[in-house]
Amino acid sequence: MQETDQRRVPLRRLPSVRETSAGGVVVLVEPGRARLALIARYNRARRLEWCLPKGHVEAGETLAETAVREVAEETGIRSRPILTLGTIDYWFSTPQRRIHKHVHHYLLEAVGGHLTVEEDPDQEAVDVQWFDLPTAHRTLTFPNERRIAQMAWRRLCG
Repeated sequence: MQETDQRRVPLRRLPSVRETSAGGVVVLVEPGRARLALIARYNRARRLEWCLPKGHVEAGETLAETAVREVAEETGIRSRPILTLGTIDYWFSTPQRRIHKHVHHYLLEAVGGHLTVEEDPDQEAVDVQWFDLPTAHRTLTFPNERRIAQMAWRRLCG
């Protein structure tokens, strides 16, 4: 009987960290129509993803302030918060750590500005467009963000 060398390579457990972000559904309401702004970005595999604008909370900011700032940076649209839509959480990994991310979403009313990705300091967004609110969820890449967009539509419709 032949013996095989079965050396065990110890698994390196990555440290876990928690991150908090905020953003949301920025809505432009016009007579007979509501639209929301979505951003496009490339993921690590260089695939295009359509997402809700969001980003990290900065020191001294409330979650709502973060949502307003991130929407302005990533879309060019100035907004004001109307209500909280909910929080989603998910895990992802980098080579150095596992990250448990919590993203707080707000329904935001567009009050000014114009669509542009040129204000994004991180240069993550490569495109931004208005989409009709009732059908925008079909464009979103992630199911949890589709759920948030549908919730915004339901809240606006009463």
